[in-house]
Amino acid sequence: MMLGVAQNHLRRIVRWTQSALFAVGASMLAYCGFVLMDSWIFQRVESVRLERLLTDPRDAKVAARQDVPAPVPITPPRAAIDGLIGRIEIPRLGLTAMVIEGTSKTTLRRAVGHIPGTALPGQPGNVGISGHRDTFFRPLRNIEQNDIISLTTLLGEYRYRVVSTKIVGPNDVAVLKPNGNEILTLVTCHPFYFVGAAPNRFVVRAVRLW
Repeated sequence: MMLGVAQNHLRRIVRWTQSALFAVGASMLAYCGFVLMDSWIFQRVESVRLERLLTDPRDAKVAARQDVPAPVPITPPRAAIDGLIGRIEIPRLGLTAMVIEGTSKTTLRRAVGHIPGTALPGQPGNVGISGHRDTFFRPLRNIEQNDIISLTTLLGEYRYRVVSTKIVGPNDVAVLKPNGNEILTLVTCHPFYFVGAAPNRFVVRAVRLW
């Protein structure tokens, strides 16, 4: 009798464990689906917004009136609007991602982030951009010297040539220091296939093409 009770109790524990594991697995799949969909929608919306800003009908009207000189703006055009910096592309790797100001968890889940305090594209200094190794910046594992990187912003398109890559510690901020030239630094976690929080950072350095 005691053996039968123990077996029934064990079966209930097994069934409960199976149900709990199934619920956890389903929740994880649902969360992954949400993250992927949220990221896709965000990228799509920001890409459309960038194209709309780049082809502002008001600018087209001014350009069409060739007999009237375009007014000189009192202030220079904004480099970013509501956090939107632009779009980064590395054609050889098939990498395309929207660039948003900041490196918060939400920002890096949806896009790649312009590191606050670093230069903006077109400005003298070091443009720092960060992205996750398991999403937008995963193709960086195959980047090579002389690859071309383009940044399309509200102020124009800027092209850079990769000159070096290196692996540094997570606290090495020296890679973001300016050197007097217009340079671009891409930062992501390393190793690319590490399970959990990766211990190092993979850094790509590129110089602007003129």
